[in-house]
Amino acid sequence: GQLLWTHNPITNHLGVSTANGREMRDMFVRQLGNREFSLVTGTRVVQVDVDAKTACLEDGRTFEAEFLVLATGVSRRRLGIPGESEFAGKGVLESGVKAKAEVAGKRVVIVGGGDAAVENALILSEAAARVFLLHRRDEFTAQRQFLEALKSRSNVEVIVPAHVNSILGDEAVRTVEFTDATGEKISLQADNVLLRVGVNPNSDLFKSQVDTDSRGFVLIGSECETSVAGVFAAGDLTAPLSPTISSAVGHGATAAKVIASRLFSKQ
Repeated sequence: GQLLWTHNPITNHLGVSTANGREMRDMFVRQLGNREFSLVTGTRVVQVDVDAKTACLEDGRTFEAEFLVLATGVSRRRLGIPGESEFAGKGVLESGVKAKAEVAGKRVVIVGGGDAAVENALILSEAAARVFLLHRRDEFTAQRQFLEALKSRSNVEVIVPAHVNSILGDEAVRTVEFTDATGEKISLQADNVLLRVGVNPNSDLFKSQVDTDSRGFVLIGSECETSVAGVFAAGDLTAPLSPTISSAVGHGATAAKVIASRLFSKQ
């Protein structure tokens, strides 16, 4: 799922480079070749019973299995502020890389303090007239190399701490309202807004059925098995130290190896 929202080139998966996530997804699908499997698309899973190992789809179909692999990934966290949804596609950007040409000569507000926020600030500062990076804390969690690079961008202004309250406009985004360190509410003129405030695990369907951490990420052991026997989890859903394609592939390979060995031992 997340691959389809990755618009920048992918160069950190060993042995493979692609122009974007969609290209890599298509490459993965092609590699399946003529293997026997059923691909189900165009519907949603609405219920998962981990103990029974069943998954129910919104179209009424139910799948039963001996083993389950949970690989639902994460979703971008939302601020839940006025204007966030209303101005989607009307100034609130989906992707910094994808919108680089769109922001040329404009004023862009980026909200967040991690790698994604700072990296997007660097990317968009190459085209935008002015980039404002707002973060609710005084310190950033982004890598030092990104923060050092940011210092050389004269058209980037960092505002901390800044608690964003709303995104305002008419037919498009016009201003971002935030509260500064003194408690004063400030309206900042903006043409575009990009929110990068972290992610949430897509574990709502089963987080009460398997052990998770306080954030809802699924806990796994060395064999990628969850707290329920025969149920595995892979990828960003498990909050890996390195949330990358390579880590997800490694989890998937481990789970598949363990499942295969258990199936063969029964024969």
